[in-house]
Amino acid sequence: MTDQTFKGGCLCGALRWEADRAPDFMGLCCCADCRKASGSGFIPFMGFPAAALTITGPTRQHRSPALRGGEATRNACPTCDGLVFGGERGLDDSHTVYAGSLDDPALFKPTMLLFERDRPDWVIPPDGVERFETMPS
Repeated sequence: MTDQTFKGGCLCGALRWEADRAPDFMGLCCCADCRKASGSGFIPFMGFPAAALTITGPTRQHRSPALRGGEATRNACPTCDGLVFGGERGLDDSHTVYAGSLDDPALFKPTMLLFERDRPDWVIPPDGVERFETMPS
């Protein structure tokens, strides 16, 4: 267990999450899908094992083709439309939690930038992040 508590939720608070540990990874994704979903130049994300997360509240899901095949599932609050996490509750063994949903945004410390090739010029990556042209293998 980390000394820091990772928890957050949507804008209205109906969809909440809490992790019993720090994320396995943190980064920024600049792929076209993430840019469109976020309405920004990237999505800041954190990766947690499903077993480390407690997610409560209703979700509205959006599915789209995934880069590696299959479907990507994004979960938002059906009341306020706040985008909170990726993956299927109860089916996936890990989840991507969107860092914008953190109660304490200071906990987000990205170490990677995915899809550098798609990064808009106005997105300035933080110093020290490892950059990948696409998705790392």
